[in-house]
Amino acid sequence: MKIFFLPLLLLGIISCNSSKNMLPTDSDSSMSNNPTDNSEQLTYLALGDSYTIGEGVNDAGRYPSQLVAKLNSETDRSWSSPKVIARTGWTVDELEQGIIREEITGKTFDLVTLLIGVNNQYRGRSVKDFEKEFEAMLSRAISFAGENRNHVVVISIPDWGITPFAQAKDLDQAKVAREINAYNLVCKTISEKYEVAYVDITKEYREGGDQLEMLVADGLHPSARMYEVWTKKLYEQVKKFNF
Repeated sequence: MKIFFLPLLLLGIISCNSSKNMLPTDSDSSMSNNPTDNSEQLTYLALGDSYTIGEGVNDAGRYPSQLVAKLNSETDRSWSSPKVIARTGWTVDELEQGIIREEITGKTFDLVTLLIGVNNQYRGRSVKDFEKEFEAMLSRAISFAGENRNHVVVISIPDWGITPFAQAKDLDQAKVAREINAYNLVCKTISEKYEVAYVDITKEYREGGDQLEMLVADGLHPSARMYEVWTKKLYEQVKKFNF
């Protein structure tokens, strides 16, 4: 990251409060779009946190929306708008509460993705506790796919330690990286246990996630350009599924 970029970021970052979340609560917003009511269209449920809601980007730029657009344009199947249950700052247990509030228990979707855990790591929660919570959440995701684990994708957690946000806070990037690796190992191991697809976007994020065009104004969250990278990897996995 170029040095001249940091002073510009500090003004925005300083304005963030020191809450337990990675962003101030006034920037938190939930996203729970309902799929179009069309039985001929395939449905997609995206579960997560700020990375899934696409903090700082418009709806079209978020990876769930980009994925549906790509599936509609490059496959012969029609997909409805994604149903997204996500909020900036959510941990696994808070995602569970969000799901409960949406009252979708018993409903099923043709595709389910899960990206969660960064806020558990950010708040200093133990990997052991995360392991238990993540396994329960993945089981929840599989149930929303009608117990069809071949239609579920787990997405790895990005390493936010490489961002200008982290640099401005003078955090130990190596420590963040180690913890993210530990969390992602849990995600990958449990995904393999349940025979669920696991898409690793962390490598690409570490290679370019600190570039200006890959970030939104807060210097922390991905831009639509970065989500496009994720979408391509997701699409390569999802197009293998038999819908």
